[in-house]
Amino acid sequence: MSFPFNPHQGLIVVRTEIVGPSGSAVLRLALDIGATNTVVNVGMLTAIGYDPAPAPDRFQVTTASGVEFVPRIIVSKITALGQEKRNFPVLCHTLPSSAGIDGLLGLDFFGD
Repeated sequence: MSFPFNPHQGLIVVRTEIVGPSGSAVLRLALDIGATNTVVNVGMLTAIGYDPAPAPDRFQVTTASGVEFVPRIIVSKITALGQEKRNFPVLCHTLPSSAGIDGLLGLDFFGD
């Protein structure tokens, strides 16, 4: 797989499609090779039919403001960088609108 990017432009934003129970959305996820897990904004997941609130799995996430425990859900399909994953776990977290992205594409997406 090969996708060109300019390292001098800063943040690498990846066009990512996620399919949910009531539709799909094309999101802007920042490629974060320092993130173990993929993180998606709760609002975006809710918009396509997921409800993170009752999720039994909670994972610890370290943010700039401290440590938080966030739900993990399984999305039916996620597509980015020419790869497609089914039944893929993502962490649900509220990101500030000033971030300009919908989440982080973590190292877990590149496994297998």
